[in-house]
Amino acid sequence: MRENNEKLKLKSASLDTQLGPMLAISDEKTLYFLTFIERHSLNNEIERGCQKTKAEIVSGHTKVTYAIEKELNLYFEGKLKAFKTSLFLVGTFFQKKVWEALKKIPYGETISYAAIAKEIGNPTAFRAVAQAAAANPVAIVIPCHRMITSGGKLGGYAGGVERKRYLINHEKSDGQA
Repeated sequence: MRENNEKLKLKSASLDTQLGPMLAISDEKTLYFLTFIERHSLNNEIERGCQKTKAEIVSGHTKVTYAIEKELNLYFEGKLKAFKTSLFLVGTFFQKKVWEALKKIPYGETISYAAIAKEIGNPTAFRAVAQAAAANPVAIVIPCHRMITSGGKLGGYAGGVERKRYLINHEKSDGQA
């Protein structure tokens, strides 16, 4: 256990994926952050996460970053439909509620922002659901890419709409995209 004034030490590693490089931040037990490196607000998000967790980040791999890298490779090969890496989610109560609902969307399926809002008991909060999805700290693993508009359009995606389209098509084709 760490002292109150002692900082949590996390490690950050760059992972190569079929959709471009991703940044993974973890300790030896859990994954805190996984996102595409060229995300425009990346530095701000990492800084906020460090403040909330009282963490300092150094470069390097952990057992967890190696594990998520292996899982991502299997996912992109069409051999993994559910991630097993342990997550440590930093967010508001509402955000965590949305992220838990997102994790329940089956592989290869999509759901509307409004349906998620209804599922979490707040049917008029579809815009807040979209904002919570945009704040998702663990891309792909928490499948916010599976959310679309009520009209069937893709909507936004923090990793870029083309990546979202790829991920949806990849899953709908059972990993053969």
